[in-house]
Amino acid sequence: MRRADFLLLMFVCFIWAVNVVIGKLVFVHMAVPPIYYAAIRFLLVAGVLAPMLRPLPEQLGRIAIVALLVGAGHFGLLFLGLTASTPSSAAIVLQLGIPFTAILSVTVLRERMTTKAVVGTVVALAGVLVVIWNPDEMRASIGLLAIVGSTLSLSVGSILLKRLRHIEPLRLQAWVGVISWMPLALASLTLESNQLATSLDGGWLFLAALLFSVVVVTVWAHTSYFGLLRRYDANLVAPLTLAMPIMTVALGVMITGDAVGPRQIAGSVVALAGVALVLTGRPAPLRPR
Repeated sequence: MRRADFLLLMFVCFIWAVNVVIGKLVFVHMAVPPIYYAAIRFLLVAGVLAPMLRPLPEQLGRIAIVALLVGAGHFGLLFLGLTASTPSSAAIVLQLGIPFTAILSVTVLRERMTTKAVVGTVVALAGVLVVIWNPDEMRASIGLLAIVGSTLSLSVGSILLKRLRHIEPLRLQAWVGVISWMPLALASLTLESNQLATSLDGGWLFLAALLFSVVVVTVWAHTSYFGLLRRYDANLVAPLTLAMPIMTVALGVMITGDAVGPRQIAGSVVALAGVALVLTGRPAPLRPR
């Protein structure tokens, strides 16, 4: 991977990590319903990117499927799961996306993985698990099941994204917003309550969190990630996103005062070693397509 693209992906992971911290504040301290938050987020995305919707793209049916998977399916289930599971257990389950994406990329897209890349993926995943593992907080719950569904939804959507032709990442993000907000809004009206009241109680902090989620996370970070997926093999990009939970732990230490010890440090070193193996374990120098 080109150095500039690698640095871009790392910054995307950092933005995602910041968003996790903000999301927990919104759901726990502001008590904002999670599905409602996802719905209004995508409605605003659709509004901001409305000019990108025309003309109608090719493969609109396939785009709709991808949009539902990476939009409504992923974020709706993720936000719901985060309210019903501990951060440590949720972070562990989210890492299922790495083997999900790797398996799908090889079986569906016929991408190749060298032995070195496979070992690097396993090592990186093991390092992340060491960092975030806390057996006392593991619970079998509907929250964890929702996060499993969220992870699988994103993995399948990412693979299908590779098969889309002639659509720019920003246009795709516009269609993700348009297609995702309605089913999420209907689900929120059916399953949740006090949506408007909690929004008003949150005041400018809620508005700032929402704008960050829409403009920085969805419009910029996810668009950049989709662009990288279009240019590089999914089994290269996906393992590198293991940097995100490491960054989340670091932000937890700096912002919320979470404890860090030898286990977290050792796990981070192992994860970075695995990432290095992934980067160097390619059949040939990979060039953007």
